[in-house]
Amino acid sequence: MPIVPPSKLAQLQSNTRNIRNVCVLAHVDHGKTTLSDALLATNGIISSKLAGKIRYLDSREDEQQRGITMESSGISLYHKQTENDTEYLINLIDSPGHVDFSSEVASAARLSDGALVLVDVLEGVCTQTVSVLHQAWVENVRPVLFLNKLDRMIVEWRMTPSEAYTHMQQLIEQVNAVLAGFWEGDRLAEDSRMLDEAKERWRETHGDAPMSEWYLEEKDDSHIYFSPEQGNVLFG
Repeated sequence: MPIVPPSKLAQLQSNTRNIRNVCVLAHVDHGKTTLSDALLATNGIISSKLAGKIRYLDSREDEQQRGITMESSGISLYHKQTENDTEYLINLIDSPGHVDFSSEVASAARLSDGALVLVDVLEGVCTQTVSVLHQAWVENVRPVLFLNKLDRMIVEWRMTPSEAYTHMQQLIEQVNAVLAGFWEGDRLAEDSRMLDEAKERWRETHGDAPMSEWYLEEKDDSHIYFSPEQGNVLFG
């Protein structure tokens, strides 16, 4: 794609309805900055041949020397939706993956409308994967799961197509199990609060009389999970 002129980006900034803030979250070395480079290449900011090598958003000298992201950094990208030719301004925020810089992750998630959560298909769900998923959950940021480095399954583990399919399916289930834990934790806290409120109301009207049966309301949690059928899982 040719370079998007600054005047085009300035024009898009005037239409706030079509502006999206998206952060990239992952465990360290799962490919966040490489993905960011690839997205920058689609706007002609860097050459596609340099994507993953130049680490464009790692602007600090010590980040380039150590090969890790230490500070969240953002850039505006142009995106045109092919279905209806709607134009969007995407403010992309690349965040650190190391646990020492978790405050930067929190800031990035707090500013974002959505998040790309990257998982290395061979490394799987790591400690920081759980942490960034929890951060997105707390900030009510809608995540999209990105299974990254698919080529490693073929080059390093020599998987057959059926083995790779089963492995990715199990990996999605592992991520969903983490989300299920967040859901259950919130439900338990909410149910405990509602029960305390029900007991208080009962005491106000019935005194010390035994409380009648009280049932918890069932809630559907299918919307929180990742599934390719729902369009919230990407592969790269």
